[in-house]
Amino acid sequence: MKTGRANASAGRPGSVRIIGGRWRGTRLPVPDRPGLRPTSDRVRETLFNWLQPVLPGARVLDLFAGSGALGLEAASRGAAAAQLVEADPQLAQALADAAARLDPDGRVAVRRGDALAFLRDPAGERYDIAFVDPPFAAGLWPAVLELLPARLAADAWLYVESPAGQAPALPADWALHRENGTRDVRYALYRRVTLPAMQDNGGIQTT
Repeated sequence: MKTGRANASAGRPGSVRIIGGRWRGTRLPVPDRPGLRPTSDRVRETLFNWLQPVLPGARVLDLFAGSGALGLEAASRGAAAAQLVEADPQLAQALADAAARLDPDGRVAVRRGDALAFLRDPAGERYDIAFVDPPFAAGLWPAVLELLPARLAADAWLYVESPAGQAPALPADWALHRENGTRDVRYALYRRVTLPAMQDNGGIQTT
């Protein structure tokens, strides 16, 4: 789920388009739902340029999927699997319809439900890349950042969007890789880093 409306760069009102990969040019419907703001073409182009070396074969999580522009773009560009999570029933149905139409092989999965409940599932698989763009006013970042690591690979990548000039306080095990912004949005890509566990062994530190 996003904040705001689809903008002119996303195509005609009520749609966004996939801008790269095997589904390039495909338009995705954007239902008129409160709080929906698909990531713009320009921001997605920059993001997927950043991710190009690591995207092929990756397992991707689009946690607040909204229009599906990020998760479906990733699948179009070579991700091995994409899990889209969306709580809004109308948006989730639109995502399921798009996945069925574009991806008969089932590499794109849609989960209708609460994102935090999804993260709490102890049996859930781990992902290599996560797109996390919760509604700006919902105050979800602390809970998301507490639960997210258990569902990600040790060297995962994390993409976040936040209001311009504001950055969520990520824990120390997330290193900023790249960031940019528009008038309304700050967007950034982080890499998960695993710090060596250090022990005091008679004055000698070992890993």
